[in-house]
Amino acid sequence: MSTVKHALTQAIAALSKPNADTPRLDAEVLLAHLLHQNRAWLAAHNDFLLPLEIEAQYKRFIRRRARREPVAYIIGQREFYGLTFHVSPQTLIPRPETELLVEEALRLLQPGWRALDVGTGSGCIAITLALRAPQITVFASDISAGALDVARKNARQHKAAKRIQFLQADLLKGLNGPFNLIVSNPPYISMEEWAALAPDVKDYEPALALNDGASGLKIIERILQDAPAKLAPEGALLIEIGAGQGAATLKLAQKYCPLLRFEIKQDLARRDRLLVGRF
Repeated sequence: MSTVKHALTQAIAALSKPNADTPRLDAEVLLAHLLHQNRAWLAAHNDFLLPLEIEAQYKRFIRRRARREPVAYIIGQREFYGLTFHVSPQTLIPRPETELLVEEALRLLQPGWRALDVGTGSGCIAITLALRAPQITVFASDISAGALDVARKNARQHKAAKRIQFLQADLLKGLNGPFNLIVSNPPYISMEEWAALAPDVKDYEPALALNDGASGLKIIERILQDAPAKLAPEGALLIEIGAGQGAATLKLAQKYCPLLRFEIKQDLARRDRLLVGRF
């Protein structure tokens, strides 16, 4: 049997570049998950002997990560806004930058509002809004039946299933408004950017959730086209965007939603990240 220290040493060596960008972090997260502990526990228990079944599973995990499979898919979960969500290759892995959208939505939400999450994926946005703002009604749509299955599973886990209505739809098509708040983290990676992405993303995460098959603005434009007919008076529209898309999305927003006032909010790295429109 291996000790924690020995297993980690071997795993870090196996994951060293070019196999992974953060070999120590990845190795520790995977082992901590298998042991139902945190990374601090590993550091304090270097001499702990791993049960044989854990050691064997850990080696399988490391082989998968060495092939650049994302850690979130290997362990089947990812944290977002202080909550843990199931993820699968059917869904985009939640990113920290999307928390800006949630924070802005929570700031704007008012009691009795109807909120719609377009392209819900794992459901992390819709479920977080439902839990943090229990006075609202939440709807979550996605074109992917597989993604909706994952989102429903997450809603059940967080005891929010009765608070959210899940709908299979192509963006806003066929959805009955009006909604006081429409939020979306749509595919906004261009095909040019897609070609240069790391294999962790390009080879494993669903292309449908990341790129629009064109310039990166195609899906955003479709949402902006349909949003005015779905928004209630005094409502708001929040769309996550790519770091270089601020000026282009503002131009599209002003074209399709002339009655709304728009601004671009930046993330913690001071990159354009969120299009915000209000009446």
